[in-house]
Amino acid sequence: MGCVHGKCCTRYPSSSDGDSGRLGEMKPYHNKNILTQRSLAEVPVPSHNFSLQYSVLTQRGYYPDTDEWENQDSFCIKTQIQGNPNVHFFGVFDGHGDYGAECSNFVKDRLVEILSNDSTLLDDPLKAYYSAFLAANSELHNSEIDDTMSGTTAITALVVGDILYVANAGDSRAVLAVKDGDQTVAEDLSEDQTPFRKDEYNRVKLCGARVLSADQVDGLKDPNVQDWGDEESQGGDPPRLWVPDGMYPGTAFTRSVGDGIAEKIGVIAAPEISIVWLKPNHPFFVVASDGVFDFLPSQTVVNMAAAYTDPRDACAAIAGESYKLWLEHDIRTDDITIIIVQIKGLSNSGAAVTDGGEDYLQTSLRSVKGSLHVSGVSESETYGSVRSDLSDIQQSSQHSVLMNRSAAVVVPSPMRQRPLQLVGQSSYVLE
Repeated sequence: MGCVHGKCCTRYPSSSDGDSGRLGEMKPYHNKNILTQRSLAEVPVPSHNFSLQYSVLTQRGYYPDTDEWENQDSFCIKTQIQGNPNVHFFGVFDGHGDYGAECSNFVKDRLVEILSNDSTLLDDPLKAYYSAFLAANSELHNSEIDDTMSGTTAITALVVGDILYVANAGDSRAVLAVKDGDQTVAEDLSEDQTPFRKDEYNRVKLCGARVLSADQVDGLKDPNVQDWGDEESQGGDPPRLWVPDGMYPGTAFTRSVGDGIAEKIGVIAAPEISIVWLKPNHPFFVVASDGVFDFLPSQTVVNMAAAYTDPRDACAAIAGESYKLWLEHDIRTDDITIIIVQIKGLSNSGAAVTDGGEDYLQTSLRSVKGSLHVSGVSESETYGSVRSDLSDIQQSSQHSVLMNRSAAVVVPSPMRQRPLQLVGQSSYVLE
């Protein structure tokens, strides 16, 4: 969430195979396209005869009064998880608070390690993904890092054959490019988890959070007005979460990993997970921190990425434009991290038979049966349970496949139980 005070309001004192890291440093914006350290790699997905070509760029924000402030974003790209050539992981972690960099790097490392060591990953990716987020959160709480008022958001993508799983906790974003005739349309694979969302607002209110913007806390606006408009127009002074009797923590997001105090008022690590059957009309997907999306809509990001054949150039152009727009609206910039993954050579006839001898899609659909249900939230802990064989999810997934479109299914999460609805022209979402 972009504002002059960052993700955690600071106006009030508080009572492959490991290819990951932070790159480069940018001075105030001068050039149209800022080219910093970039990487380019390609990995095959032999089960379906296509490949993934990807690039990543991460950029420290510009803070005019704190030159020593480090980049709190981190990323992780790990290919061939569990030695399987068809399973690849991409993640961006946006830290916040005094120990945000430590938190994002801890979760970056542990989340993919937990997934890699989970023997159920390929049998039930939903359950493994969900459990990994909760386990990483618990481990961070029990680590030497002080995550009382620090933490990280996490937006991650797991490619398993021709199925893309996206798990999100926070307000970073994953976006899929969908070819529709001569247009390339942006389809969000995650939804920012902030108090702007009515379902998330209601959930944290039930957990005891006060939800107020900074101006409301300062007495400049009526605190009884619990309507902040939309995020695009009101992102400069967003609604934030506060404990009932204090001026902290002031988080502008409703889910994250870490954030021990915020967890007591409903900021949970339970991810929302979307599932997409990759198709030939999906040229690429983007995984990026909110430093990109605070001033660039998803469609603009997809348009820019589609204009370049080399994902390195696309990353640099998008980061440069984000940086420029930040300085047009503010005296500083957020940290910026972006991964672009191009999907090359995927065809309808490219599906192969898995080692187990079953069609991969049917194996994936069985895992879609698993629905995630949070049974309760205590002051410091989220209790998660996984219930399988929920026919509504199974039927919606099969219906999507029959429609021959990009089957994007979002697994229900706490306070998010809405009917199946058509999103755009290419996906069905169960929320």
